[in-house]
Parts: sequence; C-alpha cells; structure tokens
Amino acid sequence: MSKRVKGLIEKEIQKRIGDIDGVAVISPRGIEATKTNQMRRRLREKGLRMLVVRNNLARRVSGKTKLSGFESLLDGPSALVYGQASVPAIARLLLDEKKNNEKLELRGVFLDGEVYAGEKGVEAASKLPTREEAIATLVAAILGPGRKLAGAIKGPGGKLGAVLKTIEEKAREKEGAAPVVA
Repeated sequence: MSKRVKGLIEKEIQKRIGDIDGVAVISPRGIEATKTNQMRRRLREKGLRMLVVRNNLARRVSGKTKLSGFESLLDGPSALVYGQASVPAIARLLLDEKKNNEKLELRGVFLDGEVYAGEKGVEAASKLPTREEAIATLVAAILGPGRKLAGAIKGPGGKLGAVLKTIEEKAREKEGAAPVVA
C-alpha cells in the first residue's frame, strides 16, 4: 500500500473516530460474513458502527485523537466499535452479542484514558453507569434533601387537616342522626 493511500485511509479513520471519547475493540476473526453483517445491522440500529482497521493505521490515528492510549488492545485483526452511545452501553451490547456468537472475541474497552482489557474488562465497563444513569443519580442526590424538607413541612399540616376533617364528618353525622326540629 502506497503512502498516499495510507494517508487517505488515516484521514478517513480520523474523521470517523476523531470526536469519540471511548471505543470497544473486538476481533472479527472466525466470524462468518452473514453473522458479521447481522451484528453490524444490530449495532447500527443502536447508533453504533463497527470499523475493521489495520493496527498500524489505528495506532497512528489514535495519537491525534482523544483515544490516545488504547493501542494496547490492538493485537491481531481488530474491529473498533464506536458511536454516540456511552461506552458502558456499548459494552453491554457487545456482551449480548457474545451470547449470540461464541466465536466473538472481546479484546477490551477504552474509556476516559483507562483500558479495560479482555472479556472481564468489558464486563467491568458494562457495570459502570451510562451518562444518563449518572445524571439521574446526581439529580436524585441533589433533590433528596429538598424533598425531605418539603415532606417535613407538609407532614404536620396534613395530619392537622386530616384530624379537622374527621371532626367535621362526625359533627355532620350527629346532626344527621338527631331529629330535625321544625
């Protein structure tokens, strides 16, 4: 392959993975073409892409992107799984794909400068909260004290209202039970 062609391929790879923060690496070796296409289709439905790359080209490109440091996952034939979804969501999806196809080799996941190597690393990354889950947890932690304060303020007033309502209902029953005097 000439330097010019390699340069064009590097630019294309950099254009595809330049904006992403994390990536999963799998080995496409031994997977039939039809199963690969089916897996690509399922990934595409979730907004993800799979890119088979040459390791040397991926190493060159990674130095120019946010993915600097994931090169240790590149060993033998490699395919990058990336997308706008969070890396824990990608890891969960790849574990589901592993259940469908035992030949799928999970090399690892790269997230926030950390490498989660091997299938155990992918499992560990899948247990991390996604961006949406982390935001929901943070919002719940922020709103928790306010909710408790509102409950403390509203609680005694609610009890007082319930007691007054009961007294009012009993008074009406007594009026209804007593003979009406004309």
